[in-house]
Amino acid sequence: MEVIYQVLPRIWGKGKFSDWNAKSFDYLKSLNVCAVWYTGVIRHASGRPYVKGDPGSPYSIEDYHDVNPYLADVPEKRMEEFGKLVSRTHKAGLKVIIDFVPNHVSPDCNDVPKYDYCDYDWTDTRKVDYSRHETWEKMLEIVLFWAAKGVDGFRCDMVELVPPEFFRWLIARVRERYPKMLFIGEAYDRSNYRRYIKDLGFDLLYDKSGLYDYLKAIICNGASVRNITRNWQSLQDLQQNMLNFIENHDEQRFASPWFAGDAYKAFPALAAGALFNGASYMLYAGQELGADASEGAEGRTSIFNWTEPAALKKLSAYVSGGKGLAEDDLMLLSRYRELFSLLSDPVFSEGFNYDLCWCNSVLLGFDPEKHFAFLRYKRMPRKRKAEARLVVCNFSGENSRMQINLPEDLRGRKELAWLPSRVEVCVPAWDYISLHL
Repeated sequence: MEVIYQVLPRIWGKGKFSDWNAKSFDYLKSLNVCAVWYTGVIRHASGRPYVKGDPGSPYSIEDYHDVNPYLADVPEKRMEEFGKLVSRTHKAGLKVIIDFVPNHVSPDCNDVPKYDYCDYDWTDTRKVDYSRHETWEKMLEIVLFWAAKGVDGFRCDMVELVPPEFFRWLIARVRERYPKMLFIGEAYDRSNYRRYIKDLGFDLLYDKSGLYDYLKAIICNGASVRNITRNWQSLQDLQQNMLNFIENHDEQRFASPWFAGDAYKAFPALAAGALFNGASYMLYAGQELGADASEGAEGRTSIFNWTEPAALKKLSAYVSGGKGLAEDDLMLLSRYRELFSLLSDPVFSEGFNYDLCWCNSVLLGFDPEKHFAFLRYKRMPRKRKAEARLVVCNFSGENSRMQINLPEDLRGRKELAWLPSRVEVCVPAWDYISLHL
């Protein structure tokens, strides 16, 4: 299980590699983060007629072997400064993840063969030509280039637009030299999940078309919470390979009017995504302070333009100097810390899960359309009984008192025989509770 923190360095602090220092890493560790996805590091096109916005998209790659000069205090020493960033991150005990953009490049990129057209409306890019084996070799060389600089993992952009055989070949070759290299796939077609994990070798895949879409529908449209169970059942043994989230740079900010409109409504979704099935979790910088993209368009923080999201500005000031957050900000942040600290408990990080929704009834106050309940448990060394935590999520606007049944099927297990048959709980509106039984 990984907790990954995604951040565009250009909108954190002064927008430099050097802003990521010991204080920044201590802050991330307070959220139980173990890896940082530095988004928009590799040099992209900027200041050209075709570029969208200013400085432009991190996904219009101009030079696969360089970093963006604007991220360095001394642009001429930018690769040296990136190397120091990697060293500082590792010294803090965190992994470094960067983007690998294999499907398209900027029109001016000469690193790899490309076609003279783009996918969709990505007019600031050109499609990479994988019909030529030299492209495969060049992409392998690029990944190994960054691996040699200490990068621990790659978030691979739009993997379903690249020949699958290429990724099988690439991942196998990279792991010959870097066996622990992490590969995260941005995938959207659920029918591809098993192939991309079991056959191609990806460690993690976005569960965008699964849990994310279900949670958004529950929050925005009142869809049934039963879909969380359906998603879990459909994943089966792939659960450990999912990357869950409620925000990233492509999606609308949770607290924006285009999504929930209220940062505090996030907690039942966070608990379901981070605590239920042992999947890894991704936080997007600023969501823990309720970033609402009011400076952007349609609820998204721009990846094309220079921007200063208010939440990020406050957050970087707080991290660097311990000030800048109002009482409500501190309360929201403390709730994030409280939830993600639970992942240090072996019950959540290593234990088993048991969905309790099937055995609970409206007669006892449990609404299967709005409430989600589960048990996490793990037998501890040198102990006869397991440790267990009950989690109940309330996806409704009403405080809910309910009695949660713990069925005989569960209590019949030797290590869980001590469990009570029923637990009474009160869960606030749009919140969750976690009880150590």
